[in-house]
Amino acid sequence: MSKKHISLIGVNHKSTPLEVREKVALTSGYEETLNRLRDEEAHEYYVLSTCNRVELIWVSEDTAESTPRMLRFLFGDAVDSAEWDGYSYIYHDRDAVAHLFKVSASLDSLVVGEAQILGQIKEAYRYASQYGCTGPLLNKLLHKSFSVAKRVRSETGIGSAAVSISSAAVELARKIFGNLGDKKVLLIGAGEMAELAAEHLLGQGVEGITVANRTLSRAVALAKRFNGSACSLEELAEQIETVDIIVSSTGSSELILRSDDVRPLMKVRKNRPLFFIDIAVPRDLDPELNEIENVFLYDIDDLSQVVQMNRSEREKEAVKAERIVEEETLKFAQWQDGLTITPTISALRKKADRICISEVSRTLARMNLSDSERQKVEKLAQSITAKMLHDPLQFLKSESCRKGDDSKIDMVRTVFGLENDDPDN
Repeated sequence: MSKKHISLIGVNHKSTPLEVREKVALTSGYEETLNRLRDEEAHEYYVLSTCNRVELIWVSEDTAESTPRMLRFLFGDAVDSAEWDGYSYIYHDRDAVAHLFKVSASLDSLVVGEAQILGQIKEAYRYASQYGCTGPLLNKLLHKSFSVAKRVRSETGIGSAAVSISSAAVELARKIFGNLGDKKVLLIGAGEMAELAAEHLLGQGVEGITVANRTLSRAVALAKRFNGSACSLEELAEQIETVDIIVSSTGSSELILRSDDVRPLMKVRKNRPLFFIDIAVPRDLDPELNEIENVFLYDIDDLSQVVQMNRSEREKEAVKAERIVEEETLKFAQWQDGLTITPTISALRKKADRICISEVSRTLARMNLSDSERQKVEKLAQSITAKMLHDPLQFLKSESCRKGDDSKIDMVRTVFGLENDDPDN
C-alpha cells in the first residue's frame, strides 16, 4: 500500500523580501485559490496567507512529482523560476509537521509568542474544510496543530511578556494599577505608537479615552475611532485632574508638561496615582515628574528596556516550546506511519478470523457435541489462530515497517494473499 506524504512549501519574512511576498499573496482570496488548487490533483490541500507568510500544505503519493507543480502554483509568472528555490522552503512528512506546529505555536513568527497566527491558521483551515479540500490526514494534522499551540500556551510563558513598546506600556500600567477596568486615559498628540498603546489599553477594558491635540479636528477624528472625547491642549490641566493614564506622543520640540504644572494638581486628585507614558522623541514630558509622589513616568528608553528583558524571557520559554513541538511531532509521525500498517494488520486479522470461523463451523456441523464442547473447540481454534498471527503482527508493528518500508508490508500482503483476498468468497 502506497504511503501518503505530507508536504509543505512556503515563503515567509525570514526567507523572502516583502516585494516578493506581495507577488505571491492570495489577493484573489481563499475560495478562488483553493478552487485553482483542485487542478493540481493533490489528495488533500490547505493554504495559509498572512502578511508575513504564504504556505501550501498538500498530501500526495509522489513528492518528487507534486513538488515542482506546487512551486509553479505558488510563484506562477510573478517570480522568475530561477529564483524560486532561493525564496522558498520545502518540507516533507515529519519536517513539514514540525514546521506547521512551530508556526501554530508562534515560534516562527516575526514576534515570537504573538497569538494572532493561531487564529489565522484556524480561519484558513475553515475555508479548506468548507470547500472539501481536506481529508483524514490534513484534518488530523490541522487539529493537532491547534492542540500543540494550546499546550505551548498553557505549559510555557511564551506569550505572557510584552514585546512591543505599546504592549510594554500597558504591562507597566497593569503593574501600577492592577485592574484597568475603571481607569481613564488621556492621549496627547496623534503619534502612531501612542495610538497603538491606546488600542492596547482599550483591549484591557479601560473606562474611556480622551484625545488632546493642537488641531482639534484631528483630536475629534481620533477620539471617534476610540469612541471617546476630544479636547484642546489648553485643557490639559483640567483633564489631568480626572484621568489616570496619560500617553503622550507629539511632534513638539519643547516639553508639553512640566513638573510644576502637575504638582499642584495632585492635591486636587487627592494623590491618586498618575501614570505618564512618554513615547515622543524628543520627549514631551518633564523627567522631574518622577520626583512627585504617586506620579510614575516612563519614557521610550524605559519601555525599550522592558521590551528587551521580555524578549529574553520569551527566548527562554521558546526552548520549552521547541521541546513540546518536537515531542508532538514524534507522536504524529508515529500515528502517520501506522496508517500504512493498520490496513494490512486489519486485513490479516479478518482473513484469519474468517478462515477460523469457516473451518470450525464446517467441522462442528459433522459432530454431535454439546454447547460446552462446541465452545471449547471454538476457543481452541481461536487460540491457535492468535498464536499463528503473533509473529507476523509483531513484524508489521516493528520499527522497520513503521519507517515506511513499503516493500516489507507488500511482502506480507503477498505471502498471506491479502491483495486478491475476497472477503465474500
